[in-house]
Amino acid sequence: MVFSAADAEEGRDQTADDLMPRTPGVVVRASDITWRGASNPPGVGMLGSMHLPEPRGPLSAALFSDLVGRPTLSSTTTATAEQVAAQVAGAMTDDDLQISLAVCYELHYRGFDDVPDHWEWEPALLGLRGVLERRHLAALRELVGPLPVTDEPIDRQLAALIAADDGPSLSAYMAKQGTLEQWREYLTVRSVYHLKEGDPHTFAVPRLSGRAKAAMVEIQADEYGGGTPERMHSELFAGLMRDLDLDAGYGALWDDAPAAAFASVNTMSLFALHRRWRGAAVGHLTAVEMTSSEPSRRYSAGLRRLGFDERTTVFYDEHVEADAVHEQIAAVDMCGSLVAEQPELAADVLFGAAAALAMDGVTAHHLLGAWEAGRSGLRGERPLAA
Repeated sequence: MVFSAADAEEGRDQTADDLMPRTPGVVVRASDITWRGASNPPGVGMLGSMHLPEPRGPLSAALFSDLVGRPTLSSTTTATAEQVAAQVAGAMTDDDLQISLAVCYELHYRGFDDVPDHWEWEPALLGLRGVLERRHLAALRELVGPLPVTDEPIDRQLAALIAADDGPSLSAYMAKQGTLEQWREYLTVRSVYHLKEGDPHTFAVPRLSGRAKAAMVEIQADEYGGGTPERMHSELFAGLMRDLDLDAGYGALWDDAPAAAFASVNTMSLFALHRRWRGAAVGHLTAVEMTSSEPSRRYSAGLRRLGFDERTTVFYDEHVEADAVHEQIAAVDMCGSLVAEQPELAADVLFGAAAALAMDGVTAHHLLGAWEAGRSGLRGERPLAA
C-alpha cells in the first residue's frame, strides 16, 4: 500500500448498463470507465492484453512510434527527450515525461503486446530512459529537500521523518466525504500501482543480503498472498475495482490516470531498477509499511459508509493487520540490518522514505485540489500530440 503520513495520523445500485461510454474530447468521468468504455476494453480481471497508452505530447508520440515501427530510436526522439528533460519545473506533473518514463519501465515488468521484447535492453532506449530519470530524480530531490542523518537508530529516524510529514490526508477525506464517483477516480489513480503491487520493491531483493534480504522477502511474500493467487494484494485490489464497476485489467486505465499516478510508480521503479538506489528502495517500502495500517482502516470505513461490505473492503482489511506487523519488520529488521552492515546507505534509506511521503502528497494535492474545484481528478480533454 502507499499512503501519506497524514493518512497514518488521521449508493451501490449503479451497474455497467447504466453508465455511458466515454466520448473522445470530453471530460472523463470515473463513472464512464467500465469494461465497455475503458482504455483497454479487452482486459478483464488480471488477464488480458496490454497495449501502449495514448501519447501525451511530442516525446511520447515519437517514442511510441519508434517502439512499434523501428528497430531502434530515431534521432528526433532522442533530441525531443533532451528538450523535455531540460524543462525547469513541473516534472512530477508533466504528462509527456511521466508516461514516457512509465513505458520505458514497463518493458521490465510485463511489457506491451505491440512492442517487441528486444526493446527492454536496447542501448539507445536505456540512454533515453537515463535522461528522463535524471530529470525525475532532480525534481524528487527538490521536492524532498535536505535530510539530515543523525546517530539515532535508523528506525527512530524513520519514525521521526514520518511524524514530521504534514501532507494532506486522502484517507480521512475518503472515509468521511468521498462520493462513489470520487472513489472510482481514486481507484483509477491507484490502479497504476496496486495492479502491480509488490513488483517494484521485489526488484530490490537480489540487491540485499542477510537479515535485510530475509525481512524483505517476508514482507513481499504477504504481498503475493503467501502463495495463494487469489490472496495476492494485486488481485484483491482488482476485485475492489470490479465491485465499483471499473475495468480491472492490468494497465486498462492508464489513459485515464494523471501524471501524478505515474510519477509515484516511476519513483519506485527508479529505486528498484538501480543497485545504486537499493537503500532508497528499502526506505521507500518501509515508509509504505509504516503509514498504511490506520489509513487502510479508514478507507475500509469509507467504503462501508457507501454500502459496500467485507467482500469489497477485503483489500484494505488485509492491510490493517498485515502492515501493522510489517512496520517493525521493515524498520528494524530490514532497514536496521541494512544500515548496520552498510552505514553509508542511511541517507539513501531516509531519502527513499521521504520520497514515498512526498509522492503521496503530490497525488493527494492533485485529487483533493480537483475535487475542491468541482472537477474530475482524471485526465480531461486530451491535447493532440505534437
